[in-house]
Amino acid sequence: MSGQSTSTGAHAEGAEPAGGDGLRRSLGFRDLVVYGLLFIAPMAPVGVFGTLDAKSHGAVALVYLIATVAMAFTAFSYAQMVRVVPQAGSVFAYARAGLGKGPGFIAGWMAMLDYLLIPAVAYLFSGIAMNSLVPSVSRWVWTALAVLITTALNLWGVRTAARVGFAVLAMEVVVLLVFVVAAVTVLARDGAERDWLSPLTGDGSQGAFALSAVVGAVSIAVLSYLGFDAIASFAEEVTGGSAKVARAVLVCLALAGFLFILQTYLVALLEPLSSAELAADPGKQGTAFYDTSEAAAGEWLHKLVAVSKAIGAAFAALAGQAAAGRLLFAMARDRRLPKVLSKTDSGTPRIALLCAAVVTMVAAVWAARRDDGMDHLVSVVDIGALTAFLLLHASVVGWFALRHRDDAFSWWRHLLVPVLGAAIVVAVIWEASGSAQVVGAVWLAVGLVVLVVQGRGRAGARGEV
Repeated sequence: MSGQSTSTGAHAEGAEPAGGDGLRRSLGFRDLVVYGLLFIAPMAPVGVFGTLDAKSHGAVALVYLIATVAMAFTAFSYAQMVRVVPQAGSVFAYARAGLGKGPGFIAGWMAMLDYLLIPAVAYLFSGIAMNSLVPSVSRWVWTALAVLITTALNLWGVRTAARVGFAVLAMEVVVLLVFVVAAVTVLARDGAERDWLSPLTGDGSQGAFALSAVVGAVSIAVLSYLGFDAIASFAEEVTGGSAKVARAVLVCLALAGFLFILQTYLVALLEPLSSAELAADPGKQGTAFYDTSEAAAGEWLHKLVAVSKAIGAAFAALAGQAAAGRLLFAMARDRRLPKVLSKTDSGTPRIALLCAAVVTMVAAVWAARRDDGMDHLVSVVDIGALTAFLLLHASVVGWFALRHRDDAFSWWRHLLVPVLGAAIVVAVIWEASGSAQVVGAVWLAVGLVVLVVQGRGRAGARGEV
C-alpha cells in the first residue's frame, strides 16, 4: 500500500500529498517505539546529570519527573494531530492542516534546524567517545565513519534500520540494567552517600528546597526528551493506522521518563560530592555520572557505560537522520523544497536521506575538528524543536477548536492541554541561552524570507497563466 494515503485528504483539507512517489508501509508498533527510544537514548541523562544536580540543589530525580509531565503535553498534542493528519513530515503537516500553508512551512523550517543538527551532535558525541577509547584515530574520523555506517542502513530501508536499531537499543537497555543492578548492590552493601529522599527533595547543601532551582533545571532536562516526536514522521510507513503512531508517541515518552527518573535517582544516591560542590566546580559536572559509577562499582562500569553511549549515540543519529529525510521528503512533496527530494526508491526517500546525511556530515565533522565544536552545535539545535512544538500546540487549537469544531471537540484535549503545553514551551525558550535564541531568531527570519519569495513566485506564475 502506498504511503501516499488516500484517506489523508478526508482528514486534512489542504494537506494532501502534492506529488512524488509513495512511502512503503512496513513498520509496526515495536519499530516505532524503537525509533523513538533510539533517538532519545535510554541513558540520555548521563551527560547532563552533574549540571542538573548542581542546578536543582540535588533534586535531579524530581527534575526529570516534572520534565516528563511537562513533555507529556507535547506528546498528547502529537497524538491528537497524527490521528487526523497521518502524514510524513510530522509538525510540518500538522501546522499546515491546522494553521495554514504559511505556518506549516515555518513549522517545518524550524523543525529542520533540529532534525538536521541533533544527529550531528549525536555523531560528534560518538566520535569523541570512540576517540577516548582509541586515541590514535582522530575523533573526526570516528564521527565520519559513524555517519557513513548509519546512512548506509537508512538507505537500505526503514525496516532494516529498525531491526538493527532494535539490537542496539537492546544493548543499551542491558547496559542500563547492569548499571541499575550494580547501583542497587552498592546501596544495599554500603548505603547511600545522600539521604534516600534527597533526589526528590534536594540534598540541603545549598539551603532549603527551592522550587525555582528545580524549574530552572527542568528547562534543561526537557531537552533530553527531544526525539520522541520523530515517531510521527513515520506515519505513512506504519501498518495498522495512525492510532498506532499516537500510542507509540505516548508509550515512548512514558518509558523514557521512567528510565530517566530511575537512573538519576540511583546515581544521585551514590554521588559522593554534594550539589554545592558540583556547583562550585563546573568542570566536574560533565563527568559526574561516569565518576560516580567508577567510584561506586569500579572502572569496568565506567567503561561499559562509555562504550554504550558511544554506540547508542551513533544510532540515535540514525533515527534522527531518518526523521530528517522524511521531513525533507514531505516539504518537497508540498513543493516547499526542490521536488527531487520527494522521489522515493522502493518506498525509501533515498535522495532526501542523502541530502540530510550530507548536511549532518558537514556539521558533525566541522564540529569534530574544533575544540569548541560541541558547544556551538548544542547551542542551536534545541531552539528549532521548541519552536516547532509551539506551532504544534497551536495546530491542535486551530484544527479542532477553530477549523473543525464539531461533536468531536473536547475543551480539555483540544484547548486546555495545548495551551498549557504551549506555555511550558514558551517558558523553556525563555530560559534558553542567549546564543540559542539569536540563532533561532535568525533561522526564523531566513525562513520568513524564503516564504515571502515562494509566495511571490507562485503569484507570478499564476499571473502568467
